[in-house]
Amino acid sequence: MRNSLILLCVLALSGCVNLPEMKQLNADLPTTWPATDTAQAAEQIAADWWKVYQDPVLDALMTEALQYNRDLRLAAARIEEARGNLGLRDADRYPEAHLDGNVGRSRVTGKGNMPPGSTLVNNNFKLNLQAAWEVDLWGRYRAASAAARADLLASEYARQGIRISLSDAVAQSYFNLAALDAKLELAQSTLTNRRAAVDLQRRRQQAGASSELVLRQAEAELSGVEVSLAQLIQQVRQQELALAVLLGREPRSIMANEVARGVGLFQLALPPAVPAGLPADLLKRRPDLRQAEQQLLASQARIRETGAAIYPDLSLTANLGSESQALSDLFSGPASIWGLAAGLTQTLFNAGRTEAALQAAGARQDQALLAYEQAVRVAFKETLDALVAHRQASEIGAAETARVKALQRASELAELRFQHGLSNYLEALDARRNLFQAEQGGIEARRAQLAATADLIKAMGGGWQD
Repeated sequence: MRNSLILLCVLALSGCVNLPEMKQLNADLPTTWPATDTAQAAEQIAADWWKVYQDPVLDALMTEALQYNRDLRLAAARIEEARGNLGLRDADRYPEAHLDGNVGRSRVTGKGNMPPGSTLVNNNFKLNLQAAWEVDLWGRYRAASAAARADLLASEYARQGIRISLSDAVAQSYFNLAALDAKLELAQSTLTNRRAAVDLQRRRQQAGASSELVLRQAEAELSGVEVSLAQLIQQVRQQELALAVLLGREPRSIMANEVARGVGLFQLALPPAVPAGLPADLLKRRPDLRQAEQQLLASQARIRETGAAIYPDLSLTANLGSESQALSDLFSGPASIWGLAAGLTQTLFNAGRTEAALQAAGARQDQALLAYEQAVRVAFKETLDALVAHRQASEIGAAETARVKALQRASELAELRFQHGLSNYLEALDARRNLFQAEQGGIEARRAQLAATADLIKAMGGGWQD
């Protein structure tokens, strides 16, 4: 009866501590995403989404980046650390055994308290197997394992998020480089035409068929294109360096090798439109949301782990071995030793440490829940922004294409009018300048279309696939 009363008192003391309430996830999302096109699109975008652009060089660069990029390798190392921590937490749930062996030799003085006839020099041989197990009555170690497992999954989702961000960054850098190459080619072609125009106006001016003003205007236009060309050459090199860093290349390799080129900006295929009626729940597959979810689960598991500390700890220990003064007697029957023990430990007073630990664990759960809710809002905004940008980029691309065609015809007409004396050279020069700017705008619009598709795929967690 006395033991029962003591146990009841212990449990009553434990019941005075309240565990924080476990919070539930609630991502209030719409039913479907708006389509970027009125037609149904049956194509699915898979994890290797960059293959939709149909450029083998881009595929090779992605493979290189995913293998050598330092941020991704650092994330993989964090996964291994989390896996090791999970192994440690799982090991706490099982018994632990040790084998101890000792050999000793000692001498005592005969002038002391030793009885007459005692041996002054003694040997001691001991071999002992010890086992200990703390019984997980209240789920403390199970909760610790659950928390470590959630940490492992969170680190894996973090790696997936870095992988998606890295692949998007490589694609965007590759698109920028392709656009700069196209602008560079356009500038070089325009430069050739401007030089021919300057030579023509110089001959006309020398023959008295044209004024010096027309010649100087042609020379100024040539210088402007030369400035643009020099700036583009600098930008191309800077973009190559940025892409090489994303690929994880060593400094020596960056200096020695140029980044390979693929099919060209206007030959890169555009991915399919977003299918109509695509479920908004696809957003929950984003790695950052899954990471935040696992971090919340880890915080809740640690609440259970901390809460288990208010209950008694039950530990079992045992040992089995042999001890003798002579090595030959070590494994004889009379030399055997053994022991069994059980211990029950209950904290009665620790100045509120347990309550403070639970309060901190509950606050960490609140932080994890708020972080998840914020991640949902950010993901929702990013996806809506990407959908709008994707739709507008398509419309701008079509408008820029029509603008280039119109200005090409306008430039031809202005040149004909000038050649037949129906207009001055300034009109033809303005038409050429407008065409050059429009062609640059068309290149930028194509790059923006490709960039918008990559951003949309990233916002949806790496594409849309059954």
